[in-house]
Amino acid sequence: MASILRQIVAGPRAQHAESNLDLCYVTPYLIATSGPGATYPQVAYRNPLKDLVKFLDSKHRSQWAIWEFRAEGTGYPDSEVYNRVWHYPWPDHHPPPFALIPLIMGSMRQWLKDEQEEGRVVVVHCKAGKGRSGTVCCSYLISEEGWTGEEAMQRFTETRMRPGFGVGISIPSQRRYIGYVERWTKGGKMYVERAVEVVEVHVWGLRDGVKIAVEGYVEEGKKIKKFHTFHSHEREIVRGSAAKETGLADVAFEVLGRKKSVKHKQSSAATVEQDPEIKKALNGADEKVNEKRDEEQPIGADVIFRPSSRVVLPSSDINIDLERRNKASLGGFTMVTSVAHVWFNTFFEGNGPEQGGSPDDSGVFEIDFDAMDGLKGSSRKGTRAFDKMAVVWKAVDVGRKPEVVITEPAEGEEVKQAEPADWRGEKPTLLKKKLGLRPAETDSGSVSRASSVRSQQSETAYDSGDELNGVRSDVNGVDAAESSPLRESSPPGNEDTGTQVPTPNPPEKSHTDPLPISQADGAADLQSGTKHVSTSDLPEGLPADEMKDAKEHRIGEMVRKQTK
Repeated sequence: MASILRQIVAGPRAQHAESNLDLCYVTPYLIATSGPGATYPQVAYRNPLKDLVKFLDSKHRSQWAIWEFRAEGTGYPDSEVYNRVWHYPWPDHHPPPFALIPLIMGSMRQWLKDEQEEGRVVVVHCKAGKGRSGTVCCSYLISEEGWTGEEAMQRFTETRMRPGFGVGISIPSQRRYIGYVERWTKGGKMYVERAVEVVEVHVWGLRDGVKIAVEGYVEEGKKIKKFHTFHSHEREIVRGSAAKETGLADVAFEVLGRKKSVKHKQSSAATVEQDPEIKKALNGADEKVNEKRDEEQPIGADVIFRPSSRVVLPSSDINIDLERRNKASLGGFTMVTSVAHVWFNTFFEGNGPEQGGSPDDSGVFEIDFDAMDGLKGSSRKGTRAFDKMAVVWKAVDVGRKPEVVITEPAEGEEVKQAEPADWRGEKPTLLKKKLGLRPAETDSGSVSRASSVRSQQSETAYDSGDELNGVRSDVNGVDAAESSPLRESSPPGNEDTGTQVPTPNPPEKSHTDPLPISQADGAADLQSGTKHVSTSDLPEGLPADEMKDAKEHRIGEMVRKQTK
């Protein structure tokens, strides 16, 4: 019965014929597997940890080690795998914080290519052993073995998936980051981490009831924080009206070119007006949308969102998250008709690898709705929420820590790893992201109206019950936890778990302070590991213990902070 359950859960992923486990050999030295289970009920439908360890011991003796990427927790203590495990966790269905890539690649290379050891293998796993694991497998083949991105993704599909059951890595943002890895490799494996400000978000064909938020990684990438949610007073309608396709919308049609009398920060508007490259990119995006509209009836409004206070993220990874909600006919419920998000990295969007590690100071990221990431790693997004989006960003100098240069660790160099999540896991609470009916929330007032076309007079004040009025950008108090430093783990021990296998020491790791942060002004200042800029170092930012009303987003879910 348990075997049948495991086959059902494995679904389209290929089973290893000899072991009957949900794993595959991507190459003779690179093994991808789903996250093993050590306790019930997980052992009934996941790879039993004891069976996985037994198989690896029989095939590779002590020459295997695990690299895991589960921000939700591994489900087993390190001692169960002889402490031969490296931790670089980040949330499910998302690409890795790019600052982790050099560390993951360097640590894997050091283990595999140790001249004193032969026949070593790397075992990578996340939850399903597909998205996060596939991203790392492909990144290694690209950066260390010279494969192209397409070759690596094709190899992962052929070895991990059953024929005819789709591609191994399907999430658009993960595929985008694999493209970043290819460019990073060609550009000399240098990456610059900078604090970045989201200046404006331009949306063409925006429908009614769409909530748009800006998110980023914190705590070394283990958590995703919402830095800002746009409200109606931060919106300027440039053209058209926001269509509500249910037929129940109470919206007013606006004359073409009519603008809202809303005061905005001069700094944000000036950034767009003074930068000819940004204006050129936005005009080009506008022309592309208009070309498509020549043959069809325009739907939705063309809108510019400008945050009323500066929105600065502590790293170059940015996520734009959206949800479309309409009031249901059933009292007390909201109908969620669209859920989507997209990640991008400003170092690569600013052509950093092609410019010797010196990316542009500002730029525009463009994307169509169809290219957005869907619900929980699928292509399912629901109804169309907009036609095209352009995010205007610029790098921010945060004073004493203006930028951090990260390179891949050299051979023999000590390699940092991230602080692992609690292996027992955490049970998220409240508001899973999903389509369909949901109990109405108090934050649906001015947030959902951000894309509605109601009179300015009706939007001059927030509903007193709107709990998102407390959501702040970094200037007035960042809604994000301070990034914790990268750690160095203690050397693995040889704890007896019932199987007598001699255990060599993997590359040396120790618990010490994080590597220093230096400005990129010469080869002597290059660092092979670092933490993100602290939120307290951002302009007028606050340390984590002074923040309130923070909302967390983990594993595709919105989670309220627990009080102890």
